[in-house]
This record gives sequence, structure tokens and C-alpha cells, in this order.
Amino acid sequence: MKRFSREERSWIMYDWANSAFATIMLAAIFPVFFVGMAGGEGTQGSLWWARGMAISRLALGIAAPIIGAIIAYKGYKMRMFIIFISFGILFHLFLSFQSGWQLLLVGYIFANMFWSASNIVYDSYLPDVTTKDRMDKVSAWGYAMGYIGGSTIPFMVSIFLIIFGQSLPVWIHGADWTHTEGASFRVNFPYIDNAMAVRISIVMTAIWWGIFSVPMIRNVRHKYALDVPRTGMITQALKNTLATAGKIVRTKGLFVFIIAYFFYIDGVGTVIGMATAYGTELGLGPEGMIAALFVMQLVAMPFSILFGKLADKVNSINIIIAAICIYLVICVTGFVMGFGLEDERWFGADVAIVIFWALAFMVGTVQGGIQATSRAVYARLIPPENSGEYFGFFEIFGRFAAILGPFLYATVLSITGRPPFAILSIMFVFLVGLIILLSGKKHLNLRPVREG
Repeated sequence: MKRFSREERSWIMYDWANSAFATIMLAAIFPVFFVGMAGGEGTQGSLWWARGMAISRLALGIAAPIIGAIIAYKGYKMRMFIIFISFGILFHLFLSFQSGWQLLLVGYIFANMFWSASNIVYDSYLPDVTTKDRMDKVSAWGYAMGYIGGSTIPFMVSIFLIIFGQSLPVWIHGADWTHTEGASFRVNFPYIDNAMAVRISIVMTAIWWGIFSVPMIRNVRHKYALDVPRTGMITQALKNTLATAGKIVRTKGLFVFIIAYFFYIDGVGTVIGMATAYGTELGLGPEGMIAALFVMQLVAMPFSILFGKLADKVNSINIIIAAICIYLVICVTGFVMGFGLEDERWFGADVAIVIFWALAFMVGTVQGGIQATSRAVYARLIPPENSGEYFGFFEIFGRFAAILGPFLYATVLSITGRPPFAILSIMFVFLVGLIILLSGKKHLNLRPVREG
């Protein structure tokens, strides 16, 4: 990290801060808890989880361009950043006190919205903290630090509480105390069952997010900002939003990339968000799935850095194309796992969990790299002084895209009642993104950017 400036390090640290949410709330701990709770009340949990993902992303997708236009003004970027983090933490605390699956779903939708909104601001700071020749490296290290820190350390604590919470020494749960005058009394604490472990994990995620956001808030400055209009700031923001949309459409390379991104990043987000919900519907044990996802985080860290290094030598678009191809293999393998497990057609749960581990490893090799490379490519294609507005559209394409995958999953599952075919449907968005990139590659001649 010594190779980075203070602003670059502080920006990278926010990935460390916010990645605990991505792992615990989106990918591993909370989805398993929610699907299990909703399923226990006679509801198809993964169906409602997919709907919750779609609703939160739709709401943010509508708001993202306006947010992007507002944070482009001087003095508003960091202010909005702090507001989004604060409300996100509040909804985490709200979640930790809920027991019904309906309120859990509502709290998750709002927490996800504010977490995602903070990421619009965070991504838009990339041109402020570094130069174009360092964007791939800085972006990749952001994801790498997120995986090795924010996604791993809180995740380890959560796994420990879930697996060993009920076996902790008795003095943790209750203790006998004797007053100096001989009177005795007992202090009791609840046993840490799975539900309590998840609630502790939610609170821990909020604390982690808040504490490690401080370096970003203290050290990063908005360098490329627009002057605030004397009157009608919201009206002007709306005009700027429409103007930016027009510029994106007229800039062929940028337009091709963001349309392709719309599709393939939808698949990436759906795989992350539906992995444990899918495994739970198949009847796989939560401990094995969560441990596999922990390994995925460890794998993702070095591969994210590798993607950043490859960008110095290989066209970044080729790197994204290769990652999409790996995701297609992941979807097919996920289908085979589910189809083979149905009525133990080909194998039992012991083989399926091994396949799940293999899938987790494969996802780890590309998950961080494709996101980091996409962020850096987009940042290199846009003018830095309008990064807020442009990243607002980057987010809207990502969020509206992220509706399609969960919608496809939920629709196919509703029609067929068979999760393997639902997971196979995600291939569609990867294929469309791949075709657009291959056909429009001539407009995306991004040469490797070397330092020096």
C-alpha cells in the first residue's frame, strides 16, 4: 500500500469498509437466514429474496442519475456520501431487531438501497483520487482489499458464531455473582443460536462499515466539481442528467460499453445474490455453503490484483470477455449441480456440496476482477469533471440490469418450480453482454495503460 498516495489508500479503504455488507448481507449469511425463515412460514424464500433484490435495485436505478447529477456540484459529493452511509447503518440496526420475514425484507431493501447509493459516490471519486494510467491498479486493489478485509474478517466472525455459538463456554451465557455482603445473583445472557448469530453479524457489519469509512471521509476531496447554480439546483441537475444521457448515446464506444455492461453485470450481481438462496432451495447445508463462500473471498483477493496487472499488458475489454466466458461455465455447472441433485438423479448432497465449492472457487477467480476492470474502463472513458453524473448512469445501468437477473430467476422458478432451470436462465444476460462486446469491440480500442 506504500505505492499509493494517501487519497488512493483512503479510497481503497472504503472497499474494505463496504465489502462486509456485500458478503454478509447480499451473498452469504443474511440470504440463508431469510430464505430459511420465510420457508419456515410456508413461503418460497428464494422467490421473495429475488423480488426484494429487484425492488431495491429498481428504486435506486430510478434515483441514481439524479444522485449523480447532484454530487457533481461542489460541496455535495461528500455530504451525500455521509448521508447514505448513516441511513444504511440505521437500517442495519433496524434489521437486527426484526423477527418476521416481511419486516426483514423491508429493512433489507432500504439497507441495500443506501449501501448502493454510497457506492455511486464512491465510484465517482475514482477520477478525483488518481490518474488514468493508475485507474486499473487502484480499482483492482480496492476490490482486493475488500475481499481480504471487509469480506473476510467479519465473515470469519459470523461463521464462528453460527457454527460454534451454542458451544461457547457457559460463562459467556451466564455467570453467578456474589455481593460483598453475601447476597448472590445471576446474570444471564441468551445462548447464541443461529438467529442470534445472524443478528450479531448484522450489527457487526454496520459498525465495520461506519468505522472504516472514516479515512475516505477525512482524506478524499472532490477535485473535479461543478459550481453550484445560484437558483434552481434541482432543475439544473435534471437538465445535466438529460445532457449526460445524450452524450453517452452520441459517444459510440461509451454507449457500446455501457449497454454491454448493463447485461453482463446483471449476471454477476445475480450470481452473487442468489448463490446461497439457490443452494438452500436445493437442500444444501448452510455451513458447507458459507464455508465455500469464505474460500471464494480468499480466492478473489489475489485474482482481483491479477486482473489489475493484466490490464497493463492486455486490452481490458479482452479481460472482461474472458471473465464472461467463465461465468457462462459457472451457470452451466450450477444447472448440472441442481439437476443432478433433484431426487438424487445423478448424485447426492455430498457430491453437490463439492460442486458448490468448485463453483465458489470459479466465481472467486472472476468476481472482483470483472467489476474492478469494468469500473476502471468506464472511468477512463468519461470526462473527470462530470464523473458524478456519468457514474450516476453507470449505477443506473448496473441497478436496472440487476433487476433482470432476479426477475428471470423468479419467473422461471414460478413457472417450472425447479431451481436448476432458474439458475440456467441467468446465462441469457451473460450471452447478450458478450455478443454486444464482441460486435462493438472495434469502438472500444482501449490500449493497455502502462505506468512510467
